[in-house]
Amino acid sequence: MTKPRNVYHPENEPVFSSLNVNKGIEQPDAVSADSVYRFLKKTHRKELSVDEYCEGILQGNRTVLSRAVTLIESNKPEHQFVAQEIISRCLPFSGKSLRIGITGVPGAGKSTFIESFGTYLTSLGKKIAVLAIDPSSERSKGSILGDKTRMEELSSDPNAYIRPSPSSGSLGGVARKTREIILLCEAAGFDTVLIETVGVGQSETVVHSMVDFFLLLQIAGAGDELQGIKRGIMEMADLIVINKADGDNINRANTAATLYRNALHLFPPTPSGWIPQVKTCSSIRKTGIGEIWQCIEDYFELVNGNNYFEKRRSTQAKYWMFETIEENLKSNFYQNKQVRDALFHLETEVTREKISPFVAARQLLEKYFDAISKR
Repeated sequence: MTKPRNVYHPENEPVFSSLNVNKGIEQPDAVSADSVYRFLKKTHRKELSVDEYCEGILQGNRTVLSRAVTLIESNKPEHQFVAQEIISRCLPFSGKSLRIGITGVPGAGKSTFIESFGTYLTSLGKKIAVLAIDPSSERSKGSILGDKTRMEELSSDPNAYIRPSPSSGSLGGVARKTREIILLCEAAGFDTVLIETVGVGQSETVVHSMVDFFLLLQIAGAGDELQGIKRGIMEMADLIVINKADGDNINRANTAATLYRNALHLFPPTPSGWIPQVKTCSSIRKTGIGEIWQCIEDYFELVNGNNYFEKRRSTQAKYWMFETIEENLKSNFYQNKQVRDALFHLETEVTREKISPFVAARQLLEKYFDAISKR
């Protein structure tokens, strides 16, 4: 094998010095475990005491409020213990806001409406909290939590607080935790709380049990308006708003509003004595927002005058007491060791049709009560 010849490379001449490869930068020292630990310790947030949480919430500190809400949303027992203590301390300072539930079919423009409505309220000097429930994936259990992105103007308003929360598989995305978050927001000084539901059907019943006013958002031109929503939801609504009443859609929105008004006359009288209203608006152009707020104010004037407001709040408190009992019993049942040990076997027997689901359920309950009695 012949030795390769020396080849002349003109690019190596001094005149072509710009083609030379520069010396690389000096490599930093390897990161040690000690330096990583010191960095994490330095940047780790300090754990707050219950007193510090309560003090921060009552002072309107949004960072502390958000951390307290995170504790409420956590399923860790130690977080739940602290969260319940915070709620108990803040409870005497809650209950002074107007709680408004907002729901509607997908595509009705709930987030856009809430931004227009919320900025209108803050312009009146109101302090509003928006609890937006994002649906969680049934597969990954994750949520997009994009309401702050959709409500860009409102999220930068100093008098507004937006907290997107994952539904985490709970009924329609709203449950006991949402009600507890409402109490903390009220203790933090927010006088108006807006709750945006997922809008998938059953969530409306749950949100209706925790708000004072229920607003149903609809759009025109999406088919037969009166068939587009269940009658049960319409019966719960204190106000129906036809959104996107702008441009070429104004006439369709007015026609839809007339259809809804005629349909509402067929429903029985409401317990509050309030006659549900129908309004039109454009969230993009921010028209009709003032009329909607005036309607809500008229409602609260009526229910405060006939004592329905306090009566409804008391009924809701009892409802959530029983809901919490059922939720805790269910959680305690499935966390019981004897139940966990027998559950997989009985589940397999049921799927193989070797035992009926009713017998399996009875056996699990017997194991649970037996374990409770031996404590």
